[in-house]
Amino acid sequence: MSLAAATGRWTVVTVFMLAYWLSFFYRSANAVIADDLARDVGVGPGSLGFMTSVFFLSIAAVQLPLGTALDRFGARFVTPLMLVVTVIGSIVFATAFDVVGLVAGRALMGMGMAGVLMGALKVFAAWFDPRAFATVSSAFVGIGSLGALLAATPLAWFAAEFGWRAAFLWGAALVGLAAIGIALVVREPRPVAGGSRSTTTTSGFAVMFGDASFWRLALLTFAVKGGLFAWQGLWLGPMLTQGVGTSAIEAGNVLLALGLGAAAGFLGSGPVASRIGVARTLAAGAAAFLLLLVLWLLVTPAWPQASLQVLAAALGLTGASSVMGFALARDAFPHMPGHAVTAVNLFGIGGGALLQWGLGAVIGAFTSDDGSHPPMAFRAALIVTAALVGVALARFAPLALRPKPRSPAS
Repeated sequence: MSLAAATGRWTVVTVFMLAYWLSFFYRSANAVIADDLARDVGVGPGSLGFMTSVFFLSIAAVQLPLGTALDRFGARFVTPLMLVVTVIGSIVFATAFDVVGLVAGRALMGMGMAGVLMGALKVFAAWFDPRAFATVSSAFVGIGSLGALLAATPLAWFAAEFGWRAAFLWGAALVGLAAIGIALVVREPRPVAGGSRSTTTTSGFAVMFGDASFWRLALLTFAVKGGLFAWQGLWLGPMLTQGVGTSAIEAGNVLLALGLGAAAGFLGSGPVASRIGVARTLAAGAAAFLLLLVLWLLVTPAWPQASLQVLAAALGLTGASSVMGFALARDAFPHMPGHAVTAVNLFGIGGGALLQWGLGAVIGAFTSDDGSHPPMAFRAALIVTAALVGVALARFAPLALRPKPRSPAS
């Protein structure tokens, strides 16, 4: 490969990564500003869970047509166009004075951000061979996930100084710059050998959804990635401030540790998978994630900040192993990479949306007279999450033990 070609590849990786940082910021921000939204807009736990989950629901809603659009028109056109929708949504959210406005803003933000990771993976699938794709995709998600760190202590400080509305207005400007960068820098690489631009949404997804092993991967992705998104993006913050009694800044520090752990997990999953196999990496990560959910049940106000930060970092580290689902799907369906990665992402993002919403209903069932939520409310939500991960792992584990993988979940 020439130096110019190599430089071009990594320039594309970098410009997509900048947009992905902002995606992680948006998806995680409500965990820090939850109390501000309750105070300024009167958002209760049920509404907060639904409003936050709408970001993921809107991403999930566009996954299937997005996969076809990426395979047909390319990321250079599709991704910037969708980011314009995020700019509009961020402005709507920042200027909202009721729950309806917040929901509309979150929906538009999520819909627009749907094109960032999927667009990047579509380009990477054509530029890199299967082994390199697993490493590059996990490294991309790992470094890009550092955007969640902006939605931890920095956002808590910025919201206290300038207000949460200002944060989202600045976010709109940065997303606009990212859209321009992608449109200017990205050049569509050669198509995957044997690929077909005539693959339709119906025929492409029918192949994947007809594979029984794909559903094992889908359930594990739903539980682990969805569980990580639900707690990192919304419920861990309120659990710390209401259930454990930390300050907003202390909760932000714990979320910062979780974000760092997740980034390390995303970065490390590719190298680990190259040694022990992708499916075994997924299974081992899910088992450790389940154990850590159980450990969080033991947390009390007496626990020191350092312990909470270590536990949060470990939760992020293990949950991040779910990123390897993209590599499994890409390897199984190499002639339609856009379809493959969006099909897996549908269940990860859908899991985040439904769990944020559903756990909000669980937590809301334990509301105290003063409107706060006792520790038991959050423990119940942890139990629900752990049970789902346990069932998904039991379904997936036998496939991880196969000596010769033959399917997208093996």
